Amino acid sequence: MGCWLRLLLFGGVSLRGGGGASVPLGGSRVLVCRRQLSGADSETLKQRRTQIMSRGLPKQKPIEGVKQVIVVASGKGGVGKSTTAVNLALALAANDSSKAVGLLDVDVYGPSIPKMMNLKGNPELSQSNLMRPLLNYGIACMSMGFLVEETAPVVWRGLMVMSAIEKLLRQVEWGQLDYLVVDMPPGTGDVQLSVSQNIPISGAVIVSTPQDIALMDARKGAEMFRKVHVPVLGLVQNMSVFQCPKCKHRTHIFGADGARRLARTLDLDVLGDIPLHLNIRETSDTGQPIVFSQPESDECAQQHPLTAEFPHLTRPFHSSVQETALANSS
Repeated sequence: MGCWLRLLLFGGVSLRGGGGASVPLGGSRVLVCRRQLSGADSETLKQRRTQIMSRGLPKQKPIEGVKQVIVVASGKGGVGKSTTAVNLALALAANDSSKAVGLLDVDVYGPSIPKMMNLKGNPELSQSNLMRPLLNYGIACMSMGFLVEETAPVVWRGLMVMSAIEKLLRQVEWGQLDYLVVDMPPGTGDVQLSVSQNIPISGAVIVSTPQDIALMDARKGAEMFRKVHVPVLGLVQNMSVFQCPKCKHRTHIFGADGARRLARTLDLDVLGDIPLHLNIRETSDTGQPIVFSQPESDECAQQHPLTAEFPHLTRPFHSSVQETALANSS
């Protein structure tokens, strides 16, 4: 294991083949443990649990130098969350060149930011022993993908993952950032809760396709953020429609306007409607995001065709995200 992985873990913790050592317990030992938890010991355990729960949530501490944190999340993987996060960060920077923007990838098991931002290599350490982000297209980036080999799986248990997340949040020298866009892993598990409870977040953007299966999980993601008191800025409907490049016929492969219906149910805005387009996929795979490489393209405009019903979508969705995040933090 390289020094960069050791940097992410608590002192003395090392990797083993299955993500950590384990000690098997025989049946007799399990019985002993059960007997020990009976009677007075069981009551003591209940009291201890009550004391821990009474402490409440951990106190949020801002990331040094970062003014606004915007998380991009999804209930399900494969809906284009990382693509949205990358292009949102680039759009925020392009919208106002005076604003400094960073991009943090906390998807430990499946980091996508290095490839999408065309970045490789290990981060350098500052004099204060903090990791320095890698820079491309004017965006400061940090990802687990910079600390492990591209083809190496991260086979870690929960404690090691949470240790890595803590280091990515607290041991990166961002300098002064106006916006930090955080690419979250899919789901509503430990990482989402840890990030939400430990740092102040201006708002969350939920990404989903119009498909019912994806929308079910997107709703869970939105409700999770509400429960931990993180403002949900709105929904981004990705892969909304496919237009044949030859005949121009439009096909709603994943269904039509599913995110719009969900947004109405949750009383949220639809921040953007992004088509299923070959250029978006190709530019992401080649490390030249479409907001950077083709800023004047129709796919980059990200406008909803029903602008009469959604007048705020006559401009790119990053403007809505920016305005709502600032309003929530003021």
